[in-house]
Amino acid sequence: MMMIKVMLVEDHTMVRLGIALLLKSIPGIRIVGECDNGRTAVQEAVRLNPDVILMDLSMQEGMTGFTAIEEAKKALPNVRIVILTMYDGEGFVKQAASMGVEGYILKNGNSDDLQNAIFHAYQGNVYYRTSIDLEKIQRSLRANKGEPENHLTPREQEIVRLTALGLGNREMAEQLYISIKTVENHKTNIMAKLEISSRKELIAYAIKNRYLQLT
Repeated sequence: MMMIKVMLVEDHTMVRLGIALLLKSIPGIRIVGECDNGRTAVQEAVRLNPDVILMDLSMQEGMTGFTAIEEAKKALPNVRIVILTMYDGEGFVKQAASMGVEGYILKNGNSDDLQNAIFHAYQGNVYYRTSIDLEKIQRSLRANKGEPENHLTPREQEIVRLTALGLGNREMAEQLYISIKTVENHKTNIMAKLEISSRKELIAYAIKNRYLQLT
């Protein structure tokens, strides 16, 4: 069975124990570390190399959650971040999206959100469950960066590259450690974003945009 290595960062001991107990009940998830402040979290992340960091934003000691996220992503570019917080304001969600945070869920949410956020983040997808319109925020961020509306996620870009290299869905699933169904879903989203309808067009797009040069 696939095991997702999760590091939990939460400064309230009772809350952290409760979250850890819930995570331990979810098949496919293994807690590799627990921290109560951002500075230690970055140090432990480098040592433990988790797949996903579950991070609170407000911590009583040391650096804030956002600073810890920034430092963790610098040290471990491939780590996935899921924010678990009580803050539901647009400013918080916008900052998370601008930093490339994969997941954002609220502490008053349900256990399904926690599980889904971790699994989606691990697969390179985005999972936000807040009162804020994430798509509106993402459009604003893309406009500020001058990026096209069809901007692909890192995982979608990898799917495009592997398609251009001639890999089939099963081969991609095995190489990326995801299901064939997930590969198919990514391709559907990619074609919708790029407004294309065939594998031939997708390969042509990849060649034109130099996806074969990506590593």
